Amino acid sequence: MSIGLIGRKVGMTQVFQDDGTMVAVSVVAIQPNTVTRLRTPERDGYTAVQFGTEVVDKLSKPETGQLKDLPKVKTIREFRVDSVDDYQVGQKLVLGDLFAAGDDVDVTGVSKGKGTAGVIKRHNFRRGPKTHGSDHHRAPGSIGPGTTPGRVYRGLRMAGHMGDERVTVKKVRVIRTDPERNLLLVKGTLPGARGALILVKKA
Repeated sequence: MSIGLIGRKVGMTQVFQDDGTMVAVSVVAIQPNTVTRLRTPERDGYTAVQFGTEVVDKLSKPETGQLKDLPKVKTIREFRVDSVDDYQVGQKLVLGDLFAAGDDVDVTGVSKGKGTAGVIKRHNFRRGPKTHGSDHHRAPGSIGPGTTPGRVYRGLRMAGHMGDERVTVKKVRVIRTDPERNLLLVKGTLPGARGALILVKKA
């Protein structure tokens, strides 16, 4: 369990390292995160730090009452930690406080929704032959024996809803940080579309 920050996916680009090699990176915008609540085992049954970000002008009355004198943040998430002794309500954490170039981080987001997809797109099945009278092109084929067990096994890979799932990419290398513009550049691709909510925490 480690602390992290809330950000938004900006998109992808490429940067050149000191040795001249090019690296494809994903850009995450991480605005200052405000500690909005501390979870303790005595009161809540677990230990966590609640962060809020993306300040807005107006919130609902319940949200405003929960935040009290804190900034009006519309996005709130929690990170499980071993101890909350190093944090206090109202404290602000910025990008440079947690991450630096060369660190490994775990990134969580919601993947792009693909709608209903067939077995070739969803599970990388191979297609059947296109010639010699075959009509088995992109169909899944046999889904199980007949008499025994006389049913389809649970969890069989078939066509269905694809994407729009919570995905965590582990041990992604931080290539560069830009504290002045609140930008974090990590190697490779990240789940979600541009503008998607991203949680970044230490691996």
